[in-house]
Amino acid sequence: MKKKILELLQNCPDFISGQELSERFGVSRTAVWKVIRQLEAEGYVIQAVRNKGYRLTAQPDLLTEETIQNQIHTEWAGQQLVVFSETDSTNDQAKKLAEEGAGQGLLVVSDSQTAGKGRRGRSWESRVGEGIFMTLLLKPDIAPGNASMLTLVMALAVRAGIRQVTGIDTQIKWPNDIVCDGKKVCGILTEMSAQIDYINYIVVGVGINVSNEVFPEEVASTATSLYLLTGVTCSRAKLISEIMAQFEIYYAQYLQTQDLSGLMNEYNSHLVNRGRSVRVLNPKREYTGVAQGINQAGELLVQTEDGIMHVSSGEVSVRGVYGYV
Repeated sequence: MKKKILELLQNCPDFISGQELSERFGVSRTAVWKVIRQLEAEGYVIQAVRNKGYRLTAQPDLLTEETIQNQIHTEWAGQQLVVFSETDSTNDQAKKLAEEGAGQGLLVVSDSQTAGKGRRGRSWESRVGEGIFMTLLLKPDIAPGNASMLTLVMALAVRAGIRQVTGIDTQIKWPNDIVCDGKKVCGILTEMSAQIDYINYIVVGVGINVSNEVFPEEVASTATSLYLLTGVTCSRAKLISEIMAQFEIYYAQYLQTQDLSGLMNEYNSHLVNRGRSVRVLNPKREYTGVAQGINQAGELLVQTEDGIMHVSSGEVSVRGVYGYV
């Protein structure tokens, strides 16, 4: 009953009388009042006026299975949900569930992480109520060597989802960051379990700074949030749903060719690296050049004095981004 009363309040701009709620659900006015009190305890702001009834005036940005399910409008991505109030790492939880037989499209979401991970084992700030920490489980029939491209596919989906929900035009920093105004707003971490010629599963983790107002000193100059960019707190459940919907579209295009030939032009149009001076750090050496964009394999093409280098891994710093001058 609580879920149904909440849905009525969310969908009605005017007051709903306690009598109407009582008659609709076949319960007493006291039972309705108790539900209203429960909702208020969860953070919903409900205006109560004698002879008018109840009206929802504000609601908390909750991340629960219920709030996400109410927003999801996909065919498969995120239709199966596992939601935590806190966990170590959504990537680790998704891998565990994959080993136990979970199917493609499982989405693991947590309101906070105690051991959030970035690339190369770095930690990721994951505090309660501020961000989106989620991992999508995939089981594609593709060559293991093509799996890394899914990071770029997810980057397109995140960028498009943020644009739909907030109106912000963000850019992609190859290979796994979403940036705006030279600062990081999202990171993506893709991990795989595979044999020589067969993928068991892939997990694609996404961490988005949503409502952060401040950051730890060590990242304050390089990180930003959707709230700091807009001054408005957006619904995390709605953003999750939109990203999943966008991912289904881009993923289908990717599977047609199992490379980025169909997505390359769009990706390059949003690539903050493109046409800019970059510094490449790979296990063998460090060099600088000008990024030309990606090729259909998802490699970053960098023009150097020695010719065009194909960067498939390693750290890439972009002049003017994250303090690189």
